[in-house]
Amino acid sequence: MTGWRHSSLSRSRLSRYRLSRSPSARAVRVLCAAVAGAALLLPALTGCGVGPLGGPSGAKEPVTVMTWAPIGTDATNRPGMPALAKAYARWVNASGGIDGHELRVLTCNERNDAASAAQCARRAVKAKAVAVVGSYSQHGREFMAPLEAANIPYLGGYGITEEEFSSYVSYPVNGGQATLLAGNGRQLARDCPHTALVRPDTTTGDDLPDLIDSGLAAARRGPAADIRAQENATSYPERAEEARTRAGDGGCVTVVLGDRTETFFDSYRRLPDDGRTLRVSSVLGSVGQALVDRTGGRNGLFEGAYLTGWYPVASDPAWRPMRDVIGEYAFGDDDIDPADQGAQTTWIAYTALKSVIESMNTGRITSGGLADALDRGARVDTGGLTPPLRWRYEDMLGTPGFPRIVNGDVTFQVVRQGRLVTQRAGFVDVSGTLGGTTAR
Repeated sequence: MTGWRHSSLSRSRLSRYRLSRSPSARAVRVLCAAVAGAALLLPALTGCGVGPLGGPSGAKEPVTVMTWAPIGTDATNRPGMPALAKAYARWVNASGGIDGHELRVLTCNERNDAASAAQCARRAVKAKAVAVVGSYSQHGREFMAPLEAANIPYLGGYGITEEEFSSYVSYPVNGGQATLLAGNGRQLARDCPHTALVRPDTTTGDDLPDLIDSGLAAARRGPAADIRAQENATSYPERAEEARTRAGDGGCVTVVLGDRTETFFDSYRRLPDDGRTLRVSSVLGSVGQALVDRTGGRNGLFEGAYLTGWYPVASDPAWRPMRDVIGEYAFGDDDIDPADQGAQTTWIAYTALKSVIESMNTGRITSGGLADALDRGARVDTGGLTPPLRWRYEDMLGTPGFPRIVNGDVTFQVVRQGRLVTQRAGFVDVSGTLGGTTAR
C-alpha cells in the first residue's frame, strides 16, 4: 500500500480542540453567536472571539496540500522532495503560516508505479488537498485524471511527463525534460561533431531523442545516436561501448538515466582505453555535485563534463533561503540535498504556492479558488531562481506537445576543478528551439 503521512496537531492545538468540545465551551459559543452582531458596535464584546473574518479570533482555515515522489525503488528516487515539503511547512508555520493559514503537508510514496501514482492522487482528493505541490512521477496519465476530476492544481511538478505540460490543472515552474534535452543539444553543439544519447527504454524516454536533436539542429549538427538502456539495469557495458563507438573521436556521450546514470558511467569508465578523446555530458537531476564528488572530483570522469539544468548553480546566493530552512527545520534529514533539482523544484513550487495564496487574501482556500487565482495571472517572483512566473493563457508558449510551458529557460554548467560552476552566465531561452518538436 502506498505510504503517506499527515503532520499531527500540536499539543496546544489539541488542547484547544478538546476545550472547544466541552459543554462550557459550547455555551460560550452560543452566547458569542447571540452577540456577534452587537460586537461590531461594542468593542468590549470582542472577547467572545468574533474576529475580522467572522471566525474564532479571525483565524483562517488551514491549507492542506500533498507532495509525492518515489522512495526506495529500483529506479529513480526523489526522497528529498517530500522531505523538503515537510521542512517548508515547519518553517512557514513557525512564522504564522501562509497569510495566516496553517500549512498542512501530506506526503505519499509514488513508488515509480502507475497504480501507486493513481493511489496518491486519490488520497489527495479524499483529503481535500487544495493542490499537489512540488512532486515527481513518471505516470502522468494515472495521477492527472483524478486531479482533473476534482479540479486540484498540480503546481510545480518535476516536469517529466507530457501531461504536466498539457493538462489544464497543471502549472509547471520549469520547462521539464523538454527544455533540458533541447538545452543539452544546444550546449553540446558547439564542441561535439557527433553526439550519442543514452536514455531509458521507456515511453517517457522515447521523447528524448527528438528533443536533443532540436537543440543540435539549431547549431546545424546532425541527430544524436539513440542508445536505449534498461532503466533498472545493474550494469551497462554493452550500452557504454555502443555509445562510445557511435560518438566517435572528439564526440560527446550524454546520459539521461536518472539514478542509473551513475551505474552507466561506472560501466563507461571501465571500458579499455582505445586512444579516443570524448566528452561526457548529462542533465542536472541525472548528474549532480554529489555524484561528481563520489567519482573522484577533479580527477574523476566528470571533470570537464557539460551539464544542463533549469536553475542557477547550487552555490548561487539565490538558494540561501532554502539552505537556511533546511539547516533549521529539516532536523538533519539526509534525504534533502540542496543541490538536487528535485528538492530545488519543490522549493520553487512552495514559493509559488505561498505567493499565490497571499495574493488571494481570503479566509478559506479551495482548490477551485487557487486554480482561478493561477489562471487569472497571479505573478510569482522566485528571487532569481527562475524568471517571474505566471500561468495566464498568454504566458504559455503553446509549444506543440508542451503547450503549458511558461518557462523555457535553462542554465549551462560545467565541471571545473571538481566543482559544478556556471559555463554561461544567466538563463538560456530554448523555447524557440522547441517549436519543431512534438511529443510522441
